[in-house]
Amino acid sequence: MLLGASGAGKSTLLLALAGLLDPANAGEAEGSLTVDGLDPRDARDRIGLVLQDPETQLVMARSGDDVAFGPENHAVPPKAIWPRVDAALAAVRFPYGRDRRTDWLSGGEQQRLALAGVLALSPRLLLLDEPTANLDPAGAGLVREALTAVQRETGATTILVEHRVAEALPMVDRVVVLEANADVLVDGPPAEVFSRHGDRLAQAGVWMPDPPLFNQLVKAQTSVTATELIRRPATSDGDALLIATDVGFRHRGAPEQAVCDVSTALRAGEALAVIGPNGSGKSTLATVLAGLVAPTTGVVRATRKLAGSDAATPPHRWPAAELADRIGMVFQDPEHQFLTERVHDELAFGPSRRGAAAGEVRRRVDALLDRLHLTHLAEANPFTLSGGEKRRLSVATALITEPALLVLDEPTFGQDRRTWLEIIDLLADHRDSGGAVLAVTHDQAVVNSLADRVLTMDRGRAADSAEVVR
Repeated sequence: MLLGASGAGKSTLLLALAGLLDPANAGEAEGSLTVDGLDPRDARDRIGLVLQDPETQLVMARSGDDVAFGPENHAVPPKAIWPRVDAALAAVRFPYGRDRRTDWLSGGEQQRLALAGVLALSPRLLLLDEPTANLDPAGAGLVREALTAVQRETGATTILVEHRVAEALPMVDRVVVLEANADVLVDGPPAEVFSRHGDRLAQAGVWMPDPPLFNQLVKAQTSVTATELIRRPATSDGDALLIATDVGFRHRGAPEQAVCDVSTALRAGEALAVIGPNGSGKSTLATVLAGLVAPTTGVVRATRKLAGSDAATPPHRWPAAELADRIGMVFQDPEHQFLTERVHDELAFGPSRRGAAAGEVRRRVDALLDRLHLTHLAEANPFTLSGGEKRRLSVATALITEPALLVLDEPTFGQDRRTWLEIIDLLADHRDSGGAVLAVTHDQAVVNSLADRVLTMDRGRAADSAEVVR
């Protein structure tokens, strides 16, 4: 298992091991790197890599064809390809058949498909960059079982970058921890690493396999404790910002609805967590509520508290500038919302567009860069950041314009302990100042530390709880 703070170089190391970094074009390189005694670029036929963003790995329109793409390019005999495809899809518990269109898949389903595509190659070296990050807990457990079986059956060496440390430990023989400068901080058996160096690693932001300790840290450092959340008075209907009634949505050409008859309200001063299995419609519901697409059925309406005189117009029909001012959206893939070539400019774009004075823009940008540990990257191109850094930047771009409603899809993905706490604290500040937060998440700690109410999705339908039970 490869651990380290966000931005320590874990994903870059995996790319180098996979032979995907050319020293002549990828920046400065030092030292040597070999796989089976070969330059990784000459050993690609024995290496399988699952990227942090699975969408970048999918190349075909049909799921079965996508898994078959690798074996076909490795000259596997045609008769052997489809048995491999079916075995790989079964191993990751892919919930559909070969003909399922890849653009109908949720982020978690894409993650399973990308993993199946790698397993179909029978690699000798398996490189996994947070393979369960966007999976629901049950799905993540099934994938870990599949990986354990692959290790047992093939003897493949596996290098795993993972933030769900406790759950992944049973399949790990060795832990390597990288420092922020990509030096090795600790290297050894898991028990020794965490028992001897636990405090040092925690201070460096590394996730630890001790949930009780982490829960204490959450209660100590977030602005509102779980007990205080439960004791807060219920928000009145008059404080509603957005109301959804019998909302449904069907993707074009899809055989079934992604969202079915969901009714809920988003209220000022409240955080709503949307949870549920992969493919249950969480991300689709978020885009509908954020006004990015029109519901196929039902109604989404804003109140005057959110939209003033535009309350009679559905959010999806608002001008783009008005929508962005009122509802901030953080996509599951942060690259979908980057607009500039500098991190500083990405943050400054929103408040500058709204007419904020240059001094105020600079103050807001500097404050968020500091809180989210991005100051040293202010001049960097957003697309060159690590996955965790991109996620923090995407959250910051939504927060900096101070919209009344924030809709976030997996806001804590790819974070180390310190940056996770900063994101939760910022979202709690937004809620406590009278804003509303909707967070789609598979992270139970987000629910425990932030949410006032939970909306549980299952097969496109929702069960709305009155408040979080802790």
